[in-house]
Amino acid sequence: QVQLVESGGGFVQAGGSLRLSCAASRRSVSIYSMAWFRQPPGKEREFVVGISWGGVSTYYADSVKGRFTISRDNAKNTVYLQMNSLKPEDTDVYYCAARTPLVGATRVVEYDYWGQGTQVTGSS
Repeated sequence: QVQLVESGGGFVQAGGSLRLSCAASRRSVSIYSMAWFRQPPGKEREFVVGISWGGVSTYYADSVKGRFTISRDNAKNTVYLQMNSLKPEDTDVYYCAARTPLVGATRVVEYDYWGQGTQVTGSS
């Protein structure tokens, strides 16, 4: 079992930056593929970005390419999401997710473990 805890959400003006963190409870999290999803109010959860267990492969939703960057520090069992040039439409609850290694997994059903979410609110 892997427990994930997100942090770093908050309020930010358009054009600003935030860094989200996802801390995992289990030492072996380094073998898991990790991802960030987000869920707008009343809508389905959507993929944002994923990273392979070694950090070599990353893959992004088109809506965040060039603005968001995912990284991981396996020594700290933590994955990060650096969000730059934030837009009001980036306002969502952001969730961290983990699964056994699979590069390119972008669907909710492909992930086994989820955090509780952290709210990001962007204003114009």
